[in-house]
Amino acid sequence: MGASLQSGGATGGRSWRRRRPGRGPMSEINVTPFVDVMLVLLIIFMVAAPLLTVGVPIELPKTAAAPLPSEQEEPLTVALTADGQIIVQNAEIPRAEFIPRLKAVAAERTSPRVFLRADGDVPYEGVMQVMGALNASGFTSIGLVTEQGGPRFDGVIDNGSDE
Repeated sequence: MGASLQSGGATGGRSWRRRRPGRGPMSEINVTPFVDVMLVLLIIFMVAAPLLTVGVPIELPKTAAAPLPSEQEEPLTVALTADGQIIVQNAEIPRAEFIPRLKAVAAERTSPRVFLRADGDVPYEGVMQVMGALNASGFTSIGLVTEQGGPRFDGVIDNGSDE
């Protein structure tokens, strides 16, 4: 239960300044807090990502057609709902303003491609009217969006597997 005083203690000499051999300043970055923050952000984005997709409730017809190749520019999508509403991207457009707005959009875009999503309950005439308006607005490449897994022309149901 005794304490010993060393000569030259913490204030008396320079022994506290001496370095032990191999004990230089630490030059490594502590990445543990960085990794913790990145893992928390990853979890937040994994939870939030499915909530960011906003869509229009449309029952697309099913077909066995292959998807179109992707492009550099974000594709323009036009949706036609079962009750006749026309939606460009995520904004509902009145029929009277449809062609003028499409012409304005076509002037800003580099690609003449547009994707048309029409509900399966929309009559053929309604789909053709929208396609005619798209063509009159300057969009010459119209892709019809469907869901995979529908029947092929020969009556076989395509389940999407490559067998």
